[in-house]
Amino acid sequence: MRTEYGKLNKMEMGIWECCELLNDVIDESDPDLDEPQIEHLLQTAEAIRKDYPNEDWMHLTGLIHDLGKVLLHPGFGELPQWAVVGDTFPVGCAFDKSIVHHKYFEENPDYHNSDYNTKYGVYSEGCGLNNVMMSWGHDDYMYLVSKGNNTTLPPAALFIIRYHSFYALHKSGAYRHLMNEEDTENMKWLQIFNKYDLYSKSKVRIDVEKVKPYYLSLIEKYFPAKLRW
Repeated sequence: MRTEYGKLNKMEMGIWECCELLNDVIDESDPDLDEPQIEHLLQTAEAIRKDYPNEDWMHLTGLIHDLGKVLLHPGFGELPQWAVVGDTFPVGCAFDKSIVHHKYFEENPDYHNSDYNTKYGVYSEGCGLNNVMMSWGHDDYMYLVSKGNNTTLPPAALFIIRYHSFYALHKSGAYRHLMNEEDTENMKWLQIFNKYDLYSKSKVRIDVEKVKPYYLSLIEKYFPAKLRW
């Protein structure tokens, strides 16, 4: 699946177009199903903007972090919910007990494979998360889209996009033995970002048209006008 969607040949559109397209999909793991997806994106972005006014890359990261959920859209193959949303985790090493619904891993062949069911598995101490294979989902897809379209967002932004659903790491502290120094630095920003993501959404509605020009300027700064998806 990663190889197929990594080709970035499903569609061509801009970032804001994708934000609007996301309104047509439903994330069943989201506690606020009554709100359009674009409202969650903007609530996250605006909350970050209020507290960190000088970090414009963080504002844009808040806006785009969930755009990988377009994989649920018919135009992208309408992948099942389990393949797009929910927590992500490393494969190729032991499944940490902090991962949600851990008991079901017992039905996964890797759980019983001695090559994969140890603390390090196929990895080594401090190998760096960039060298760790993560379970597929909207995080990794948006990371691939951003990298593949030569975004100028800083590494910390790409780290946030790629690992914001990796709750076993940034909520429970698991898998830190695989992190390198760069991961540790980027982790500081991910933990800041996490406060503004899931379960922190404001009930104050965002005036989309009012804030749209600001975010369009950030999109122009950090992304090409059209992206391959």
